[in-house]
Amino acid sequence: MNLEAFLKMSYGIYLISSKSGKEMSGYIANTAFQVTAEPPKLAISCHKNNTTARVIDESGVFNLSVLAKDTDAGLIGLFGYQSGHEDEKFHRVQHKTGNNGAPVILSHSVAYFECKVVDKFDVGTHYLFIGEVTDGELLERDKDPLTYAFFRDEMKLMAPERAPTYVDKNKLAKDREDAIHKEEKSNQEEDGKDLGGRFICSICAYVYDPEVGDEAQGIPPGTPFEDLPEDWICPICAAAKSMFISDN
Repeated sequence: MNLEAFLKMSYGIYLISSKSGKEMSGYIANTAFQVTAEPPKLAISCHKNNTTARVIDESGVFNLSVLAKDTDAGLIGLFGYQSGHEDEKFHRVQHKTGNNGAPVILSHSVAYFECKVVDKFDVGTHYLFIGEVTDGELLERDKDPLTYAFFRDEMKLMAPERAPTYVDKNKLAKDREDAIHKEEKSNQEEDGKDLGGRFICSICAYVYDPEVGDEAQGIPPGTPFEDLPEDWICPICAAAKSMFISDN
């Protein structure tokens, strides 16, 4: 299995927050999606070892802030990679208390949703929480949301270890190295492949060149005459393959 295939899946980047009693907690998420329209429900995935998973479980509520494309990397680092007392993190960002009692992150947010948990699934390393949306606001109409592709390709960041989309960097590097080696080997074999020369139609003198192929009939360049389908015909006069003779 090539781990790079997972990097082609599309995600957004969000900040999930919750509060139980006096304890606030939050984390960066890229696995959040709408699962129903009426009533509107969102699903989020949270690692079991995250403090936020426990806080959401205890409180039964969570809020989701949709981060902007120009989100400062420091905010992502604060909630995505740094450990420490959760309450202190909220002192460093602009936030408010939602109607459900949990904090709503406003810094670098284009929209937010307040949710109450209506279902929970144990999916191994993570919990999947299903939340019914009880409130939501559009904060920045003209700003684009941050995507995982931009997060990875432009900001040069990778999902933290507890993210459901985490990929071991060493394994990823090995996969890339193996893929490059395989491609180079294939190119070398292709370069050294004997295409068998050109063949001429004995009816109209059309020349089949294996280096060119026959695009009109779906024959790619590099296809030897011997590998052409038996029902292949001359693209000029429609003569059968058997009517061709070697140009050698």
